[in-house]
Amino acid sequence: MTLVPTYGVLPALGYGTFKRLGDECYGCVTHALETGYRHIDTAVFYNNEIEVGKAIRESGVARDDVFLTTKVWFDCLGAGQVRASAEGSLERLGLDQVDLLLIHWPSPKDEVPLAQYMEEIASLKAAGLTKHIGVSNFTKRHIDEAIEVVGVGEIATNQCELNVTFHNTPIVEHCNSLGIPMTAYLPLARGSVAANGELERLAQKHDATASQIALAWLLAKGHIAIPTSSKKERIEENFGALNISLSAGDLMALDGLGTDNRLVDVEWSPNWDR
Repeated sequence: MTLVPTYGVLPALGYGTFKRLGDECYGCVTHALETGYRHIDTAVFYNNEIEVGKAIRESGVARDDVFLTTKVWFDCLGAGQVRASAEGSLERLGLDQVDLLLIHWPSPKDEVPLAQYMEEIASLKAAGLTKHIGVSNFTKRHIDEAIEVVGVGEIATNQCELNVTFHNTPIVEHCNSLGIPMTAYLPLARGSVAANGELERLAQKHDATASQIALAWLLAKGHIAIPTSSKKERIEENFGALNISLSAGDLMALDGLGTDNRLVDVEWSPNWDR
């Protein structure tokens, strides 16, 4: 079986479940685990925790061998609500504990003080509902405020939009300086990397696909990637990125592809770092 490296506490390549629903989600997670993935990413907002939990429980893979992440949505950050959200997730998942619990988004316009929900999520680790805690879509300001509350060593990751054509450099450099690994969502930029000429050139060089090269770049940079797909062959293809070793020249060429083309900028987004 292909060895999956670990960055911090997270397996570096995971299967993301955003937009995977119902029986499709169950089947996709089942196939991902059969393929060799040992990191599954879900969230309350994805409305698929029941299927994700069922797939993990019925997979035949030992629970201790699967790293499972779920997230607390921003409408559940008030006093007592973070715990209630986590308990609801565990009930739907059919599990006693998750490996990683994230704050999915900081409170829009700071309606809920960050210290309040960071203190509460930290208490859930102490209570055993989650092994680790982390954040998602946090800016430099949010990261610094979170560290003041829980300490830098307590933040297992910051999950943000990040891929070979959107390097998200300000927050990446900030988290790197603090030893906080980045988890990349939209690691394939909604499939747009497949049509990139430089990625296609390197794909031919490595007898790979453009998507595999894009994922290999993230892994080589020390980032965690959580691609998703509803197709079995694409789930397997993405996992194959672990077998690609990019040269220094390859990485230099890919480093030049960075743009400011952010794909996720919604009404509840924070003021992104520029």
